[in-house]
Amino acid sequence: MEKRNVDWSRLGFGYQPTGKRFVTNYAGGAWDAGCLTGDSQVVISECAGVLQYAQTCFEGMKAYTTKDGRIVCFRPELNARRMAASCRRLCMPEYPEEKFLEAVKQTVLANEKWVPPYGCGASFYLRPVMFGTGAVLGVKPAETYQLRIFGSPVGPYFHGSAPALSLRVCPYDRAAPHGTGHVKAGLNYAMSLYPISEAHAQGFDENVYLDAATRTYLEETGGANLLFVKGNTLITPKSSTILPSITRQSLLEVARDYLGMETQERPIALEELGEFSECGLCGTAAVISPVGKITDKDKVYTFSGSTTLQELRSALLGIQMGEIPAPAGWIYPIV
Repeated sequence: MEKRNVDWSRLGFGYQPTGKRFVTNYAGGAWDAGCLTGDSQVVISECAGVLQYAQTCFEGMKAYTTKDGRIVCFRPELNARRMAASCRRLCMPEYPEEKFLEAVKQTVLANEKWVPPYGCGASFYLRPVMFGTGAVLGVKPAETYQLRIFGSPVGPYFHGSAPALSLRVCPYDRAAPHGTGHVKAGLNYAMSLYPISEAHAQGFDENVYLDAATRTYLEETGGANLLFVKGNTLITPKSSTILPSITRQSLLEVARDYLGMETQERPIALEELGEFSECGLCGTAAVISPVGKITDKDKVYTFSGSTTLQELRSALLGIQMGEIPAPAGWIYPIV
């Protein structure tokens, strides 16, 4: 199929409306059949649950064109399950996994011209988002909801940034113990907007958040998980308030099974930062972005390079692009 006339190599990470999106509505205790629509606008009550009490969650995933010309998604069933977990925590109706996968497939097929070609460095980012549409004035869950799945061609998340990112240890907290840090709720990202604006004004690319209870352990950044390398070991923070990243989970498996590394998921104390040779951010949008330094007030922790993380990034992208054999079930064919 002929692609859109787009300079794929120059794409940043931003919203580009495409032809179709999947929409389904929940009312009376059930989801309707759903359909594809060309209308990108949402019309809801001024008293909708999403507007009054931030009752919304979302997912992020990508479709890729592989080396042999197929279009595929990467482990989308994990996105379906994570979204279901977010819905349970926010008192929203779950959308069945098999219907989620079919809706993703329909959305990608309907926008096939917008899926970047193989080798250009871009991908087709999919955003499933659910929100309360029913009017609520008292504090309670809405009675009606909408799920939309739309897509946009995107380039690298940190397009144009320095080769290695500069982070600061954030003076604000991201998620409270027993809160919602482990689900992909919109409210978690709303609270990060002020800290990231402040960080950018100070010359940093991102924030590193600490655990809110003791402020001694590393958690994650505003939009990505942390990775560290020490010798032949890949280490990631473990906490009940960290979002369970599908990319991080996959990278741990790739590090172990493809690169022969040891892997650890454990609490990482702030004072350990000086012990690591490499640091990176990982996520669907970022894949892996190397970090050059982390600043904590008057202390600056620097990282010598990103050789191992670059190898890890290349291995994951190779799997996603069909250049390297994938573990069973990791690649979901679209066409």
